[in-house]
Amino acid sequence: MTTSDELPGLSPAHLQAWAAIATVLERLPAALDAQLLRDSGVTHYEHGLLYALATASDRTLRLSTLADYANSTLSRLSRAISRLEKKGWVRREVDATDGRFTLAILTPEGHEQVVRANPAHHALVEQLVFEPLTEAQVRQLAAICGRIATAIDPAAPVWGPPDLTG
Repeated sequence: MTTSDELPGLSPAHLQAWAAIATVLERLPAALDAQLLRDSGVTHYEHGLLYALATASDRTLRLSTLADYANSTLSRLSRAISRLEKKGWVRREVDATDGRFTLAILTPEGHEQVVRANPAHHALVEQLVFEPLTEAQVRQLAAICGRIATAIDPAAPVWGPPDLTG
């Protein structure tokens, strides 16, 4: 039986770990957004879309595939793609292989935007995520996050390391 000031729930150790994860989930996106908006004029979400296109074959993805990668609704994705189109970084085209789908295509200017934005963005990720950790902790973080991501959605797509120099 619990007293009136005790709440049922997680064990103290799990609560401490959850509080740490929740804090990162709240603070890290805000820090990434702030840097990217200041330096590149895009949100972290928009940069992620550009990055996904930059690493895709022919720098092209179906909007439905891009929405899956971004864990996004087609409506949210469409609004973001419209903003990126206005900047000249993305264009839409009907999929010639299946007219039921629309493609998002990264323009040369969009690719240059990703190449320009990546150094400062990656420097912030290094500073906030990796510098505080040892190399062993980095490997543990990757394994832990992979297991959590798989528990959330076993079918979720996984990206590999891209080469944005070409």
